Amino acid sequence: MTSVTSTSLQELIDRADARGLAAAGLACLDRCLPLLAPDGADVLRPVWATVARGDGGAWGEAVAKARVELGGAAAGPGDEAAVLVRGMLDGAPADWAEEALREWARSCSEAALAAHARHDATEAGPLHAGELLRQQTVLEAVAHGPTGLRRARDLSTEGGRVLRAVVSRRARTA
Repeated sequence: MTSVTSTSLQELIDRADARGLAAAGLACLDRCLPLLAPDGADVLRPVWATVARGDGGAWGEAVAKARVELGGAAAGPGDEAAVLVRGMLDGAPADWAEEALREWARSCSEAALAAHARHDATEAGPLHAGELLRQQTVLEAVAHGPTGLRRARDLSTEGGRVLRAVVSRRARTA
């Protein structure tokens, strides 16, 4: 396994095209969504579909629809991880513009890493390290074109399950 660093992750974001950037940001949001809306997994499917088609025209509409559907999911007082996730969703650009998507992907990367670190004993803990690796793997997969999106979705689903299980386990033992 290769060593993943924040620097190498930022280099992958710098080289990504619009589709890769949209997928990277969306994958971070998808993995962290259980922190905001535990039952909201299907809400992002239409957004993923626009990424798969590379349909920049439908992107803004799909993102707006997801925001509306998740409008009732609000972060509670002191729920900093949910606030980070809400910020990822609210920060998604309405336009399929490479620079806006790059800024969003960077922001989502940082927010997802911070959300995972909040649930780890240390920043170098297994949740944080796993999220860093997933982000790198997503960016590498989507760099190979639309066929890599399936891998990105699978990683997001897996990462969401891991985070949901950790949060659930902590809630039961608290």
